[in-house]
Amino acid sequence: MPDISRRAPQVHVPRQRGGAALVSYVLPVFNEFDGIRHFHEELVAALCERPEYAYELVYVNDGSADGTLAVLEDIAKNDRRVRVVDFARNFGHQMAITAGIDVARGDAVIVMDTDLQDPPRVSLELIDAWRDGAEIVHARRRSRQDTFFKRTTAHAFYRVLRSSTDVDIPLDTGDFRLMDRRAADELRRFRERSRFVRGMVASMGFRQSEVTFDRDERFAGETKYPLKKMARLAVDGLTGFSTAPLRLITKLGFAVLALSLLGIAYALGMKVLRPDITVSGWTMLMVVVLFLGGVQMLSLGVLGSYIGRTYSEVQGRPLYTVRQIIAHGTDTTIAHGTDTAAAPAPAPVPVPVGGDGTGHGDR
Repeated sequence: MPDISRRAPQVHVPRQRGGAALVSYVLPVFNEFDGIRHFHEELVAALCERPEYAYELVYVNDGSADGTLAVLEDIAKNDRRVRVVDFARNFGHQMAITAGIDVARGDAVIVMDTDLQDPPRVSLELIDAWRDGAEIVHARRRSRQDTFFKRTTAHAFYRVLRSSTDVDIPLDTGDFRLMDRRAADELRRFRERSRFVRGMVASMGFRQSEVTFDRDERFAGETKYPLKKMARLAVDGLTGFSTAPLRLITKLGFAVLALSLLGIAYALGMKVLRPDITVSGWTMLMVVVLFLGGVQMLSLGVLGSYIGRTYSEVQGRPLYTVRQIIAHGTDTTIAHGTDTAAAPAPAPVPVPVGGDGTGHGDR
């Protein structure tokens, strides 16, 4: 099976005819059968408002099991701008983003989800900010239509992460952003397995700006980030960009040492001053033993998280495996066993507005 995760070569992206810029959209998809076609229609309608650009739409099918791939194949058959990167299995949202960026060829690369919580028309504002000189443009959520629990935990997480790292990670931003070609190529050099893409992008530098927007409700289906996946992403963010948990162990050790000294002083004082009421301190003993045991287990868990990350990186396995890449006019542009990183994809063909309704410019 093809693997495009081992190397990320620098690629030269030519301008389109007459100098029109190519904008690539990286669109991770997982079990979005009910809403993916409507999303594509909304995105196409938005792109028609900017006919001066050429567009490439890279859908990454992250091992969907609900018929999403069949819909994506039909979309690719009818829209020459579309390529579908089909994973061999589910590798996760962050890996899907990585694969899309690896194969995107645009002068600018926009990453956005396909559940319509990120409005397609907001991506046009990202393009405008890019043309004004920004190399990375973050879409910052001004408001969001989520549950109170999710809003509260997300609000707290971003602020805790920002306060505990040396990286200035923008607040209230997900993976919805635009990257200039140079920034996208730089991100392709980051190949760690436990990925927190928004943190990696923030750490690169470049000229960064923000566009604020109101996040909509999901159009169809259910969230692909339940509590368990949110917690895992939070751990990846904290352990990938902060040593604060390790420093916390040291602080906790000093606190336990101080409490232990107080306990020893109390025990000795009672033995000397009130020997008549001093009895075997079973309760005190159990409290101390359980407390120290809990602290030790917590410390081992934090250390284990960092050791586990190191173990995964040392294995050196591919980040993801691609079964096929589907494009307009072909069943598969990349067959089994072919390395897609070494196989150049055909250049997009700009189409005048009104020709086939794709919204390509002819400049």
